[in-house]
Amino acid sequence: MFEEMKTRHLFGLNILLMVVFGIGAIFLPYNDDNFVEAGITLILYIAAPILFFRYHFRKQGRSVREVVFKEGTVEWLPRLFGFVVISIAFSISVFWLQLFALYPIFPGFVDFLLEPIPMPENPIYLVISLVSIAIIGPIAEEFIFRGVLLHRMMKKTSMWGGILISSILFGLLHADVVGAFIFGVIASLLYLKTRNLLIPILMHIINNSIAVIWMYVAPTWPKWGIMESSELYDKALPNAIVLLISSVLITWVIVSLVKSLPKKTHKEEVHEEIAQ
Repeated sequence: MFEEMKTRHLFGLNILLMVVFGIGAIFLPYNDDNFVEAGITLILYIAAPILFFRYHFRKQGRSVREVVFKEGTVEWLPRLFGFVVISIAFSISVFWLQLFALYPIFPGFVDFLLEPIPMPENPIYLVISLVSIAIIGPIAEEFIFRGVLLHRMMKKTSMWGGILISSILFGLLHADVVGAFIFGVIASLLYLKTRNLLIPILMHIINNSIAVIWMYVAPTWPKWGIMESSELYDKALPNAIVLLISSVLITWVIVSLVKSLPKKTHKEEVHEEIAQ
């Protein structure tokens, strides 16, 4: 199903819609940065994915319910919350390590990465931003990365080739490259284990919802989180401890998921994915 969908077509559709939006925005009387940002967000996360996937599902005579279904999801929720807590702890601490290593060489870049994300003052744009981060974005990204990219790369390489390449691309689109990469690996394994895209979608929604609360409601939590470059050294010990513990737990999660996958060769797994 997904392996027949070409990423370059999705990319081209995004470019086309961006051009149409850009031309249309020129003639609108009210146009500011928030409007442009909201328009781009709606194109990337709603318009382009809906048009792309709707076309391909109809073309193949398939239903979204074949890859997104409620059966068995409730029993996964406690584990998903646990995975998210471990993932967030790892992401915060490994982000500290990246900044710690970069600061002596690129202090200005580190300060840029630590700048707080400004919130739109307009309530409409604010709602669009928060809903996109917490809900719409995770749904679109899982269809793209754990749907299209994972399957396309598995078809061209192997199971692990698909997992690693799609997760690397996922990581490169986030400020916390390493943390996002590990998240992508876990999400890919969850999908391959359950054959249900709703599982990684729910994990992604939980993760991003907590991130929204953390960034905009409780930015000073946790206490060992880094808010300014001056804290890189002051909070080095707690971050190093959290990184060590979360790394062990992350490794345990990944190994456990890998062991629970069907015992098949890479070629057999790819063949089965293509056949479905």
